[in-house]
Formats: sequence, C-alpha cells, structure tokens
Amino acid sequence: MAAVSRKRKNFAIFESKAGTSANENAPEIKKRKEGDPLKIFSWNVAGLRACIKKGCHTELAKWDADVVFLQETKCEELPPEIKSIADYPYKKLCFSKVKKGHSGVAMLSREKPVSVECCVGDENFDQQARWIQAEFENYYLIGVYVPNSGQKLVNLDKRKKWEGLILERLISLDKLKPVIYVGDMNVAHQEIDLKNPVSNRNKTAGFTDQEREDFTRLLEAGFVDVWRSRNPTQADVYTFWSYLGNARSRNVGWRIDYFVVSKRILVKVVDCKVHHGVLGSDHCPISMTIDV
Repeated sequence: MAAVSRKRKNFAIFESKAGTSANENAPEIKKRKEGDPLKIFSWNVAGLRACIKKGCHTELAKWDADVVFLQETKCEELPPEIKSIADYPYKKLCFSKVKKGHSGVAMLSREKPVSVECCVGDENFDQQARWIQAEFENYYLIGVYVPNSGQKLVNLDKRKKWEGLILERLISLDKLKPVIYVGDMNVAHQEIDLKNPVSNRNKTAGFTDQEREDFTRLLEAGFVDVWRSRNPTQADVYTFWSYLGNARSRNVGWRIDYFVVSKRILVKVVDCKVHHGVLGSDHCPISMTIDV
C-alpha cells in the first residue's frame, strides 16, 4: 500500500491508496452506497499503540463503519496497522504539540470530506489536538476529546473556557449545516450517567455542576444527546471504567462518550449503541447510524 504523509501545524494527513493501483490482488475498498445510512464509530483508545497491542486494529477492521473517530491517540503518526486498513482511504491524525504522547484525535473515512481541520480558534487548545472537524456535502462531522478538569479540579477554569468556545462554534456551524458531534466529552450529564453520583458530585472531574450545566446549555442551544434521547431512563450503561478496583467487571462506570446531533436531524437516526463488550481501553466504543 502506498501512502502520502503531509504535516501541517498540529496534524498529519495520511491518504491510503490501497486498491487504486494496477495490482490485481489489491483489496477492494468498500464504499457507502448512495441512499444507505451513515455508520459512525467512536472510541477513546487510551493510547493507539497500546490499544493495537491488545488487538483494537482488528476490531476496527470488523466494524464496517463509514467513519471512525479515535480519541486520546497519543501518537504523532498513525501506526502501520491503522494505515493499512484499506477501507478508509482518507485518514487524518491531529497530534499534540504541547506534550508528546498526550491527547490527540484521528478520523478514518471512506468518503473524502470537502474539508478537514483540527483548529478551534484558540492557540492553547489547538496545540493540544482535541478537535477534528470534517465538512461533508450535507453535514458537519466533528470528533472531540474534551479537556479533563483534572485532579482536584485544577483545570476547571480552562474547561469552562473550552465549553464556551465550542458552544459558540457549534452554534455557528449549525446555522450552515446540521452537526454531528461525537467523542469523549468528559462529563456525566445526569446522575443516571454514572454509578456513584453522590460521592463524585463537585469532587471529581466530569461530574461538577459547572460541567453538567455547560452540557445542558449545549442541549438547550438546539442539540440532542442521541443515546439518552432513545433511552431516557436506562441506568447502568457506561462508556468508561477506571482501571482501579476492578471497576469494569463490577460495572462501576461513567457514560462520558456521546453522539450529539442537531435537533432537526434526530429523526434521521437509525440506531445508537454502546459496545460495552469491546475491550482494549478503559473506554468502550459507541456507534450511531443515521440517514444524512
């Protein structure tokens, strides 16, 4: 497989050419047929190279998704196991310029976007590589790794700044085209979204009143938490479990990974799932299928 690598600012683009050469044995690239719904997967891999050692690239290849978003990739170049997945000719990695092996987001796509960017308009956040925005003909598709408020909530003020910046940007984009916003948003919005709400409230990052209120403001601005809208009272469904205390085996977790969409396209959602059985990270993947 031939690959082209281009580096610019805080990201790298890799466009796989597998299946386009004269090699008769080259794998055929799957493409979404016109009229088929769009299938999107998202996964915080907690270090892409570490996840690959646990077989996550094999899992990715099985998903048959049209677009895959990865968070907390922690690498400056996509590993060969990801580059070689022929079904995604368009691959983009945004990597941190602040701290090597920290944060990072990636997108794998069957369809070529109109444009892709990694910037939110704030130099400090842009250097951290937490945002990947792809424009398609009929919608915007955004993958995100929202900043954690940190131990003892030391980064809560920075988190507040991020939320205000992103809300303004999402509202602006939504005026142009519907928005699909997906990824690790580092907040359990409701008490039902984590196992132990009382002991964590205003003590643990991801469950402060400020973070929850900021998420509420996002929804009040014309967006919808897709999974919760379809499962309004379902408890004990989580996307993150600490490595400590056998939390995953005891299902002591948090739902902090989301699909959020413009309210006007909620009716186009076919399904939204949490894949809690998929291992390899302290997060599990989530998926959504939508007619767009």
